[in-house]
This record gives sequence, C-alpha cells and structure tokens, in this order.
Amino acid sequence: MRVYNTLSKKKEEFVPLEKGKVKMYVCGPTVYNYIHIGNARPMIVFDTVRRYMEYKGYEVNFVSNFTDVDDKIIKKAVEEGVSAQEISERYMKECKKDMADMNVKPATTHPLATQEIDGMLEMISILIDKGFAYPAADGTVYFRTRKFADYGKLSHKNLDDLQAGHREIKVTGEEKEDSLDFVLWKPKKDGEPYWESPWCQGRPGWHIECSVMAKKYLGEEIDIHAGGEDLIFPHHENEIAQSEACSGKIFAKYWLHNGFLNIDNKKMSKSVGNFFTVREIGEKYDLQVLRFFMLSAHYRSPLNFSAELMEAAKNGLERICNASENLKHLSQNAELLSMTEEEAKLWKDSDLFVNKFESAMDDDFNTADAVSAVFELVKYCNTLAKESSSREFLDNLYQRMEQLCTILGIIIEKSEQILDQEIEDLIAERQAARKDKNFARADEIREILLEKGIILEDTREGVKWKRA
Repeated sequence: MRVYNTLSKKKEEFVPLEKGKVKMYVCGPTVYNYIHIGNARPMIVFDTVRRYMEYKGYEVNFVSNFTDVDDKIIKKAVEEGVSAQEISERYMKECKKDMADMNVKPATTHPLATQEIDGMLEMISILIDKGFAYPAADGTVYFRTRKFADYGKLSHKNLDDLQAGHREIKVTGEEKEDSLDFVLWKPKKDGEPYWESPWCQGRPGWHIECSVMAKKYLGEEIDIHAGGEDLIFPHHENEIAQSEACSGKIFAKYWLHNGFLNIDNKKMSKSVGNFFTVREIGEKYDLQVLRFFMLSAHYRSPLNFSAELMEAAKNGLERICNASENLKHLSQNAELLSMTEEEAKLWKDSDLFVNKFESAMDDDFNTADAVSAVFELVKYCNTLAKESSSREFLDNLYQRMEQLCTILGIIIEKSEQILDQEIEDLIAERQAARKDKNFARADEIREILLEKGIILEDTREGVKWKRA
C-alpha cells in the first residue's frame, strides 16, 4: 500500500510503527454551527481510509477531536445570549447526527478540547522549560518558531519568506520576540470562558489542542495525521513544531491532506451565497449520495460540487442499489442449490473486480478507480444473474458487492428517506383528495408523511410542512 505523504511530497510505502496497528489522528470540526459540505469531505475521505485499513487487517486507533472552545463559538454564544458550552454541545450533537447520516463511523475516541486543558498546561510548561516557549507580560505564551530548526518542513515554506510576509501585518506593541511566533496560551477577555494557568486566566491556542489530544490518545509518535489541505499551514506545521520540540521524536510518519471543495467552480463562501450545510443537502438528497459524490474523485484532487454532479452521483448510486436489489430478489425466489461448475468459474472470475478495487485503494486510496471497479462488478452481476441461477451464486455476488461498497461506506440497500419533491407530490395529491371530499385518502396521506417524519400544517396561506 502506497500513500502520498505531504511531508516528502511523494508516494511512500505504508509501514506502520507497530505491526498490524495504525494510529491515526484527523482534525475535527469547530462546533459553532451545522457542519458544511467542506467539513464533510475529510470526514468521508478519512473514514474510508480507516475502513480500508481495517479491511486489510489493521487494528486502527482512530482519533478525531471536536474543538469546543474557540472565538467563533464564543461569538455565537454572545449573539444568542447563552453559554459557549451550550453552543458547542448543541452543534456537537448535530454534527454527530450528520456524520451518522453520511455513514461516517464514530472515532475510537472523540476528545473535546475543554476536557484536555491539564495536558495542554503540562505541554506548554515543558516547552517553556526547554526554551521553546516564553510568557509575555500580559500572560500570553508564545512558541519560539525559529528555535525549532525544522519549522516549515511540512508546508515547504521558507522562514525568511514567511518573515517578509508578516512584516506588513505586524501589530505595533506586540510582545512577541518574533512576528512568526505563535500563541500557545492567551489571556481571557471579558465574558469568555477561561481556565487557571501559571501565566494568566485564559484559554489555549488552537494548535496546542490537537498536539495534546494526539499525544494522550495515540502516543508521542503516530502513523497518520490527516485533514484538509487548508490545515497544512499554519495548523499542522505548528503541531509538528510544538510536538517534536516537546518530545524530541518524530510526531507523525505520514501526513495526508484532502483537496479543496468548490461550488460551481467557485470557492465556497457565505458572502457569495454558495455556502451549503450538510443538513441542507440532506433535505434534497439522501446523504449516501453526498458520500458517493465525495468518493467519485481522488481525495487529493480539487472537487467541484454542482447540482448536475450530484444528480450524476444519485444516478450512479441508484445503479448499484438496483443491481443489489435485483440480486436479493432473484435469491429469494431461487432454488436452494449450490453453485454449478460453470457458476463456480464465473464466481472465481469476479475476483478480477476485487483485485482492481484493491489495486486502486492500495495506490493512495484512489476511490475514483475503486468506484469504477464496483461499476464493473455491477455490470457483471446484471449480465450473469438470472432466474435460473443458484441461490449460492446469487448470494455470493451480492456479498461481494456489499463488501466492496461497505469499504467505501456505501449502503447498497435502498434508503427509505423521503425527499422534498416526493413530499410536494403527496401534498398535492392530498389537496386533490380533499377537494374531491375523499377525506379518508387525505388523512391516509397525512399519516404516511407523519410516519416518515413530515409534519403538515394547514394554514390560511396553504399547506406548510416541516421535518420532525
């Protein structure tokens, strides 16, 4: 298995630190609102990496955090007049729901930044003792970037070039020794959550959180650290600096980063109006479609999101689901027979698609080619599965298709989720039934929708609906 390592800028053979085990850390979301589809890409991509590692027989310790103290959380709390904890707990719960709907497996551990403050204070103290960090007069603690000789090795940035870029934006009166030094601990502002520390009442900087959580749950050296490419600098670069300065060991062996997600060939932005949450997409599509769409391109490639591409993903997923439904239907009606000699040969020939799938995934988790192998298997099954086929042959084909799709996190059984257009059609039918005084049918439709989590409200402006 070969993986592209951002650190070396090339594909490398994957060799775990400990045979048969993988220690993997993925930066999770800051929970201040519903997650957007940009957040969804690393969740889906690295869940798939984990699933494939497990398929290959590795025991994967998968850690993904929730950042539950942050400026954005505090801002949202102030706007709503509630505590920062209330905001973070609310949106953490909503995030977990969206992850489940995308069939993203729960991490081995989902640590929370606010529950790891003691570890952060300890790491900062070690860095100060080693001369890699220093407290300023106001209680802010900074990391001495230039003291870490390898700074820039992940982002491949030159310190002097970075210095030149910072000169323009350097704040006067700042107590940093160097404009490139970054914050490990910062003083509280009025009304903000804070913790006691030897330097001031305050809260941690963003970067120290992930270093401490990775160390606690995976150890000082880990196999894979992953996240979106927007995190390479400064977040992951700073994680390396503080972790390796503290331990004196290589922090992570392989660094994996997914490419950006654009919307209709433009960068996603609230100001442009092309910003979509996963919850909004879920109102139009089964989120399995979103997952399938995300896996249709190589994870390192930029990915363009559009209505046309989502429809193509929906149709592609439908082809797979229809093929699996057909195999199940034929199996239920087939005679309980073992495979014939000819079927056994055909079954053996289907190993080709598994081999293609594995070759794609072994080549830096190329899900686009892996999906192509699944489609080839679908075509093979559609061609060979007949009413005269033995049940063993049909069941074997179904299990093979299910196994490959499960690695991708794709559920091949058709979802019962009801979509917006179906709801509108049923409401229109209900209105026609009421007009014809067919109140029994009108009530029946209301009950059908209620069972599917849709609540109808008859108002003066007409029928309105909402999801329960």
